[in-house]
Amino acid sequence: MKFTSAMLAAALTLSAGAALADGDAKAGALVFKKCAACHTATEPTNKVGPSLMGVIGRPVASYAGYNYSPAMKTFGAGKTWDEATLSAYLPDPKGMVKGTKMSFVGLKKAEDVANVIAYLKDPAAAK
Repeated sequence: MKFTSAMLAAALTLSAGAALADGDAKAGALVFKKCAACHTATEPTNKVGPSLMGVIGRPVASYAGYNYSPAMKTFGAGKTWDEATLSAYLPDPKGMVKGTKMSFVGLKKAEDVANVIAYLKDPAAAK
């Protein structure tokens, strides 16, 4: 019986992790408010930071008209913003890209990261 309980607990943990990895765009829109002072996800307009509209699948440090730091250009060489890269970057941008202009301390909750990524993937899903 212990084996079955352990298996059930493992299955529940794995499915909760999968749900977390998928994120919730509506919740992500709320978390994105922390980012909105410097970025937009729904307009092709640069602010203090580059537009994040269509960022998933875009090469790093490539948004037209934005002056990226040398550190971000070096970090981004040959990289594309995908879920894995954003999942690593968003909790500690300055730690991952030493010398970045981005002063944001990061999203410390894995759930917030997953939700923001879901929002960035499809901002319209937040409505």
